[in-house]
Amino acid sequence: MKQKKKHFGPEKDQIIPAEIDKLVAAGHVEEIQFPEWLSNVVLVPKLGGKWRMCINFRDLNKACPKDFYPLPRIDQLVDSKSGCELLSMMDASQGYHQIMLAPEDRKRVSFITSADTFCYVAMSFGLKNAGATYQRLVDKIFHSQIGRNMEVYIDDMLAKSKKAQDHVADLEETFSVLRKYKLKLNLGKCAFGVQGGRFLGYMVTQRGIEANPSKIKAILDMKTPSNVNEVQRLT
Repeated sequence: MKQKKKHFGPEKDQIIPAEIDKLVAAGHVEEIQFPEWLSNVVLVPKLGGKWRMCINFRDLNKACPKDFYPLPRIDQLVDSKSGCELLSMMDASQGYHQIMLAPEDRKRVSFITSADTFCYVAMSFGLKNAGATYQRLVDKIFHSQIGRNMEVYIDDMLAKSKKAQDHVADLEETFSVLRKYKLKLNLGKCAFGVQGGRFLGYMVTQRGIEANPSKIKAILDMKTPSNVNEVQRLT
């Protein structure tokens, strides 16, 4: 199945080669001559007027059987750290790209640009079973820690310690696993040895779940009602 090439305007046509160069330099994609499947590039707007390059794997995903490997329940993961004195929130660098694809599968995750055809060497975002595959990986490599001093939801990791004096040892155990399986962290999105922080969209502390300031900003900034009419607007 080969999608008909999608055309972009001059501005977007300049963005795509720059993104491809980054992926090639990182070893995530390479050129391919005879792809079995061919998908189109999609540019998704980001905050700040920038663009994120994605691949439209819609047709490939339709042809793939679904991996029903279960993801953890977010509410249980968040609740599990109650009573912990220190936490460390970690984010995997480039997430799915740290899992390499089998050589025989690369010709299926191919895409076309105005310059050439490329294929992914590493697992790509947008693939139907990418999340389940990544969860299966982290469940296996952290199996001896999960529930004890570690919780993992796909590429979001939380090291937790009931006692503050144990946290360095808990982190050393976690880092040992990461080194063994050559998984890298995005240090810009990590927080080590803290009493609370954001995890899976929640503000977590040793006391439990607290309101996320970014989610209640409008309420915090609300002017105090000064008359009956203003009070009634709140109801």
